Amino acid sequence: MAKATGSDSSLLALKRRARKINRMLGELYPYAVAELDFTNAFELLVATVLSAQTTDIRVNAVTPALFARYPDAKALSEADELELQELIRPTGFFRAKAASIKALSTRLVDEYDGEVPDKLEELVTLPGVGRKTANVVLGNAFGIPGITVDTHFGRLSRRFGWTTAKDPVKVEEDVAELFEPKDWTPLSNRVVFHGRRVCHAKNPACGACAVAALCPSYGEGETDPVKAKKLLKYELAPGREELHARMMAAETRAQLRAAGYGLEA
Repeated sequence: MAKATGSDSSLLALKRRARKINRMLGELYPYAVAELDFTNAFELLVATVLSAQTTDIRVNAVTPALFARYPDAKALSEADELELQELIRPTGFFRAKAASIKALSTRLVDEYDGEVPDKLEELVTLPGVGRKTANVVLGNAFGIPGITVDTHFGRLSRRFGWTTAKDPVKVEEDVAELFEPKDWTPLSNRVVFHGRRVCHAKNPACGACAVAALCPSYGEGETDPVKAKKLLKYELAPGREELHARMMAAETRAQLRAAGYGLEA
């Protein structure tokens, strides 16, 4: 276990502080879920592979047409690769991604009767699928606890003092020691939400952060509350109070888009 710096160096104290941060983030983001749109495990798996090196918003813009054309693993395994590339072109690296999602679909058809397996050790053998993608699918499609270490989760885990590691697998191991398995998936979603909205890679909005008092990295970003508030993104951004209220009232992304709300940063 990587130790935190400062006075909260004992594992017990670190656990208490980490779990309090999780509770506070849960109050701040009761609506935190995977931000990729999906209706089943196959759609989430493909969408997560497509999300590499791009935004979830961009992926969500292309998946409706993609899944209308190729609704399951069998259909996608038989896709014309050039047509597939054009459908996913806006996500970037579209040739490699097209090859990956077609190959993984073929594996699903050949080895799993077209169904997505619900075991990490099987998921990570699929083309284009690593531990991060596997844990996203396990936690959000199957309800099997997993910690999703993307760039946001890794950054915030280090800022919170939960780990000093940069290797995603080590980050996952360190953070797993601090929380009960039942908390791993909601924790992952909350931390990613906070990283996208408040705790940015450059100039985090420290002065507008709900967990600032518990953060050993407070002061790395803007501490003035007025200036910090201007740095907030998505539904927390100034002028988007109505959107935030509707999200707090548990309206879904589909409902919000239908009502005319843009969900971009």
